[in-house]
Amino acid sequence: MSDAPPDRLSIDPRSPHFDAEALKRDIGIRFNGAEKNNVEEYCVSEGWIRVAAGKAKDRHGNPLLIKLTGKVEPYFRDQK
Repeated sequence: MSDAPPDRLSIDPRSPHFDAEALKRDIGIRFNGAEKNNVEEYCVSEGWIRVAAGKAKDRHGNPLLIKLTGKVEPYFRDQK
């Protein structure tokens, strides 16, 4: 595995962007300069993250997600 986090990553195992090996390394996300710990999915090249919208759930019991746009900086916490 490379020293840079993937361009796009999701914590949902059903997603095509799910990567268990990358998630094992404990990825941190800085979004517009602020540390975020509730990110469900991110994309660096497109500049967005998806976070849960409170406690709201969809009809399948999954959290409703809000897409926020801005500068996304993923990093591996074990490198810090």
